[in-house]
Order: sequence, then structure tokens, then C-alpha cells
Amino acid sequence: MTVLEAASPPAHAGDSTYIPLAGMVRRVTKLTALEQLFEIRLPNGRPLGHSPGQFVQVSIMGVGECPISIASSPTRPDSFDLCVRRVGEVTGFIHRLRPGDTVGIRGPLGHGFDVDELHGRDVLIVAGGLGLAPARSVIQYILDERPRFGQFHLLYGAREPAELLFRDDLTRWRQSPDVNFHLTVDRADEQWRGHTGVVTTLFHRLPRLDPDNTMVAIIGPPIMFKFVVLEVLARRIPQKNVFCSLERRMKCGVGKCGHCQANNVYVCTEGPVFRYGQLKALREALE
Repeated sequence: MTVLEAASPPAHAGDSTYIPLAGMVRRVTKLTALEQLFEIRLPNGRPLGHSPGQFVQVSIMGVGECPISIASSPTRPDSFDLCVRRVGEVTGFIHRLRPGDTVGIRGPLGHGFDVDELHGRDVLIVAGGLGLAPARSVIQYILDERPRFGQFHLLYGAREPAELLFRDDLTRWRQSPDVNFHLTVDRADEQWRGHTGVVTTLFHRLPRLDPDNTMVAIIGPPIMFKFVVLEVLARRIPQKNVFCSLERRMKCGVGKCGHCQANNVYVCTEGPVFRYGQLKALREALE
């Protein structure tokens, strides 16, 4: 099945901000009952050229388009990963794709993490639920460029064991000397042998952090932000060192439709990654 019959745009068209490229599905991996991971390759092996934390618009011809966070690092340029949760018509069609099928890719879009600002620093990433998908792009980047960073701490929480994403990655991170990784679930089942509790209950497992030298990335549902931020600020980490990736329904991805607007800010163009200090001034952002 081919869902998009389109050639690459001509050279004068520039990037794929407005005109989708035909991305070929190379691999499909089932992660949970609702999430699948798609490895996508652009025409002629063209790199997507994204920054960790950015997203793309994925389109199915005759069905529609939806925003999906990029779940892999630009240090792996031959292809890129998209973690897609089946929640509606477009994502339902995406879940039917198989290797060899094509799909429209528009982007990369939005403002991601400034990885240059992270170089030479200790990094703490706190991810919740589906937030591990965009967090994975930063995690892979740090691990691929490990000598450029100081201590690396990763906290991840899911609602229950069945919803844990990237289980193979979780095993590798747990065993790796390059990352101090801790995992929790809100509700355990009979088979669960790990930590139980919300993600903030993992903070006591962190070593003493160097406040001025630690950069923090918080990626997950907005309800998680204020509680994680309280834990971070209690460790005297400056607000300017704290970044949040904001979840919003991004319809167009280029600041035209207003669906993602928070107060006077278009999340799709000025975000989804913001400094915490910016979000404090946006009342609608964390509601």
C-alpha cells in the first residue's frame, strides 16, 4: 500500500516546511497496545536535519495530517524514528503502515533543545508517559556524544508497566555506565518488581547535584511539570537552567491556525521547548 505518491520538491522549494516529502517506512515495532515505533527514511537518504525536541507533521493522502515528536537523535542521520499513539483517524491509518509504504513528512518543525548549551554541563532529564518519545532524541544525542557532557541522570515514569515505552532501551540504559537511570510506575501489577510511585519519588535516588552546572529537561504531561519543577528548584537549580517540552495540539505546525496558542505564544513555532521562566508567564500553558 502506498499512501503518498509524491516526488521530492524541486531544489528551489527549500526545506519541507510546507511541502511534504515522501518518507518510506523501513521498520515498524509494536511498543504497547497503543504505541508503535516507525523508522522512516527520506528520499535518497536525505537527513531530516532536526534538533532533539522538534516534531514533524505526518500526512496520509486523503485522510489528514498530525504532529508527531521525533524520537531519535540527529546523530543517526540515515533515518529517524516516530513513536505514534493510536488515538484517532490519522494515527489509526498510520498504524496500518508496513515496511515499504510511504507517508508524507513535513518538517522538522518547532524549537527544540539547544544542545550546544548543554555541552560541558551535567544533564538531568525527567520524562513522563509518552514524553519519553521526544526525550529519547535528547537521550540518544547525549549518549552518542557522551564525552561532551558531564554527569547524566535520567528519571522516567509511566502510569503502569503495560505502558512502558522502548523496553529494549530501558534495559540498555539501566545497564549502561554512561547514564544514571531510574524508572517507576504509578500503579504496579503482580509481575512488577521495580519502584512504584510518581516520577518525583525518584528524586531521592539522585546524587547531590551541582546547581549552577546542571541543566534540566522536563518532558511529559503538563500536570507533571509543577511537581517536578518544585523538586528541581528545591535543589537550587536556577530557573534559566530548566527547560520544559510543552504538549499542545499543533494543527498546522507553522503558526497560522492558532490551535496551539497559549496566551500570545504559538507553541508550534516558539516551542515546544521553552525555558521554565517563559512558561511561568503563560498562564494557559500549564493548565
